[in-house]
Amino acid sequence: MSELTGCAVRCHYDEYCDRCDLLVGLPGLHVTGVECDDGGRLRVTAESARQLVGCPTCGVVASSHGRRTVRLVDAPSFGRPVEVLWRKRTWECPEPSCPVGVFTEQDEQVAKPRAMLTVRACWWAVHQIRREHGSVSGVARQLGTAWKTVWGSIKPILQAAATDESRFVGVTTLGVDEHIWHHVSPVKRGPKELTGMVDLTRDKHGRTRARLLDLVPGRSGTVYNDWLKARGEPFRTRVKIATLDPFRGYKNAIDDQLADATAVLDAFHVVKLATQAVDEVRRRVQQDTLGHRGTRNDPLYKIRTILRCGAENLTERQQHRLAEAIAADERHEEVYVAWQCAQRVRDVYHAATPADGRALAEKVLTSFPHCPIPEIARLGRTLKQWADAFLGYFDTGGANNGGTEAVNGLIELHRRIARGFRNRENYRLRMLLIAGGLDQPPPQV
Repeated sequence: MSELTGCAVRCHYDEYCDRCDLLVGLPGLHVTGVECDDGGRLRVTAESARQLVGCPTCGVVASSHGRRTVRLVDAPSFGRPVEVLWRKRTWECPEPSCPVGVFTEQDEQVAKPRAMLTVRACWWAVHQIRREHGSVSGVARQLGTAWKTVWGSIKPILQAAATDESRFVGVTTLGVDEHIWHHVSPVKRGPKELTGMVDLTRDKHGRTRARLLDLVPGRSGTVYNDWLKARGEPFRTRVKIATLDPFRGYKNAIDDQLADATAVLDAFHVVKLATQAVDEVRRRVQQDTLGHRGTRNDPLYKIRTILRCGAENLTERQQHRLAEAIAADERHEEVYVAWQCAQRVRDVYHAATPADGRALAEKVLTSFPHCPIPEIARLGRTLKQWADAFLGYFDTGGANNGGTEAVNGLIELHRRIARGFRNRENYRLRMLLIAGGLDQPPPQV
């Protein structure tokens, strides 16, 4: 065609082009020029429409005082980094007694004062880290800027969200667990352990949407107690269920601060204790019968992984290998009995109804402490000390710490993505972001 059509024609006139403005999408600004530099960066020039502006102090209509061009990093477009040249208008107050003098236009929908990124670039970066598991350096590379520029721009957004107490509203089920956040000297970076509090409240569909609520340095009952105390009485009153690992410090904090909540011992860790007891019996019997640690040709060593499986999951071949190893020496029968005891613990959580599960759990609490196998007897005594929390599983609809472990998995993923952290506050904000801790709580049941 010899004649230009549509946007190409309108862009030759002095008036602004609605189609260009729609494509770029900067609220309140109009596109006056677009170019691509030698490095592939898209450079967009924009300005606001001319209008009467009053002095922000005295209200007198101000006169034009020229323009000031501000460079801003914008969200990527068409696979290229974008730089916005905002030709800000400046005005001068004609009132002699006014202390303002000259002032520059500001629009916080486009960018905060003295910002280096546009507002939408900040939120684009936040969503890339939150939803796409991006690293800050990777996001900076896509924006065509530096790590410090990106993190310095989004950190105030994360801090504002982290200090918003409304994100704690509606928490009725609370989980707690610890993890290691660094592997260097505690003298340089403080405690290696961080205690994480997780919202395990079920939504209106009965599903758990785990959210990390906070990370505090240390692993002790005092740390958890202080955090619960800082949340205030309304928060503590709303919490009805508190899940935890078998760590006495956390249980003491729950008893002290969440007196009306039901403490629930995590099912995974209970089964883990039982499986660990079986492994200890196997190692002891191995030493008693052969006088050395297990090697690949030893009968008990060959079935070490089978002993960690549920009986219902064993194939015929695995069952044959198990029977063959036990039959190799009559003293191996002790290992088989310990394995059957561990299966009884697993059956507690696989019962058809909560009532059946509770009945099995009570049998475990009654019989295990008197078992002649010392490791099983110790397991029974441990469970008896945690009897209320152990049985609490059946009174709370199967509450557990699974969501907390899922959050720990996300934390581990992002620590690897970031190749480690040196600043604990940056670490806390990053993990709150990716684990949903800065989101508003979902609708409850």
